Amino acid sequence: MLDSNMDTLLAAAECRNFTRAARQLSLTQPAVSHQIQRLEEELGAPLFLRGSGGLKLTPQGEITVKYAKRFKALYGKMRTEIENFERGTTRLRVGITHTSESNVTTEALARCSSQNNNLTITIITDTIKKLYEMLGEYEIDVAIVEGPQSDRDFCSLMLDTDHLVCVTSPGSPLASKGMVTLEMLKSERMILRLPSSATRALFESTLSSINESIDSFNIVLEVDNIATIKDLIRKDMGVSILPRSACLDELRKGKLAALPIENLTMARETRLVYNRDFTNLDILGEITRTYQQTARAYR
Repeated sequence: MLDSNMDTLLAAAECRNFTRAARQLSLTQPAVSHQIQRLEEELGAPLFLRGSGGLKLTPQGEITVKYAKRFKALYGKMRTEIENFERGTTRLRVGITHTSESNVTTEALARCSSQNNNLTITIITDTIKKLYEMLGEYEIDVAIVEGPQSDRDFCSLMLDTDHLVCVTSPGSPLASKGMVTLEMLKSERMILRLPSSATRALFESTLSSINESIDSFNIVLEVDNIATIKDLIRKDMGVSILPRSACLDELRKGKLAALPIENLTMARETRLVYNRDFTNLDILGEITRTYQQTARAYR
């Protein structure tokens, strides 16, 4: 049902070479060239620029590839939903951020799946920007992201509210204080998320709002993985700024300490985002209830 020319287009765009695309598709190179030529004739537009450096998509090609990916994802989604209906099951692809990977989100999704024998959940972790792209291309069904909803093409449900805190080891001199000041933090070795992360962006923008700069702090390490940051903090390698929700288990067990920062209010929302044509709203309600029950157990 899905036009094979679309698969050929996507392979050529990925490989940037007709010969490699042919090898990937188990076709001959002339067959791949012919299919691309037929697609170009059908659309009345060139899709690739051919040069010594390999294939490069034209602007028309970029548009075509974007929709080809969406067609392929929708076709796969249609097949999956038909199979689910016939089997009486639901398969849900949930995209989460690296922050969500470290908080109660994964546990809540696991509980939700275990409590419903007909529900299977696949978890995909990526950046917020990439998750929104995947949602728009129907590569995932639902995204759990931090911050306000950034695209009005989607619908969303509030899942939780959270705030950033200073996280230290229990043995740190800061841990015995009720709060920390920015001057205290400036004298600490700081291990922060990467500048591209939403956590880091919120910290920096909040500093900027009170005429402070990230350059005033002693950042000794930048790490993408929150679990790694928490492990380094426990070993007294430094302190960090993290979402409190990402440390709930360690806080409850006394493995980490979390402190508010004077003059900084870094609150943010966690939202469950989905396409407007998503139909299984009962599942979203089930995820929301399970998440809230799971989070209460840590508070």
